[in-house]
Amino acid sequence: MCSNYTDINSQFIDQWVKEGWEWGKPIDSITFEKAKNNEWEVLLTPTRFVPKEWFCKMKGSIILGLASGGGQQMPIFAALGADCTVLDYSVEQLRSEAYVAKREGYTIHIVKGDMTKPLPFEDESFDLIFHPVSNCYVEDILPIWKECYRILKKNGILLAGFDNGINYVFDEDETHVQYSLPFNPLKDKKLYEDSIQNDWGIQFSHTIEEQIGGQLQAGFTLTDIYIKIQMEAEIFMNIMFLLSMQQGQ
Repeated sequence: MCSNYTDINSQFIDQWVKEGWEWGKPIDSITFEKAKNNEWEVLLTPTRFVPKEWFCKMKGSIILGLASGGGQQMPIFAALGADCTVLDYSVEQLRSEAYVAKREGYTIHIVKGDMTKPLPFEDESFDLIFHPVSNCYVEDILPIWKECYRILKKNGILLAGFDNGINYVFDEDETHVQYSLPFNPLKDKKLYEDSIQNDWGIQFSHTIEEQIGGQLQAGFTLTDIYIKIQMEAEIFMNIMFLLSMQQGQ
């Protein structure tokens, strides 16, 4: 097993994007133009658009898309007048961001980086951090919450999406229980081999204590939450959480 799992995941994601991955398809010009006219919506989890009241005033705000490459959300925020930065370790995802920015004629700060390491930003740099479902590719997520708190301005907003990890107990067809929780391929050789062979990347389950509890431990105040329950094949339940957290209250 390779301990440098984030490099492996970046390679997986690059390949998924090349193969047409849903979360690697940049928005088109029509969507961008609509956003300029304040007709917009963005996803933080796969199934529900983020309530607009959760956002700060967009024009003039400084926004970080954390592991949010792909040219899907940052172009919308740029169209609304925000100063956007995106950090991602996928070359292909960042290429999509650069492509849309060049096509539509706006500037975006593109940073190739690994969110498991200290973030390359000064304290209190951002008004808002947009963090879609992506910490499932990280073993220890508490340092990420602490870094988010550090780089947000006073009363800044963290919007984060994640699942509850139940999906990891099922087989690839999501019809039979095959694995146990916690799901951690770095601590199970067979699970690691399955993850590589099945093209999953190296993913990890996380508890609500790690997710919401970790954000509270980092100093955030929970200001809103949306829970989406999905049922598939009668036995598979996945709960998607969409969170609004605020710094410094």
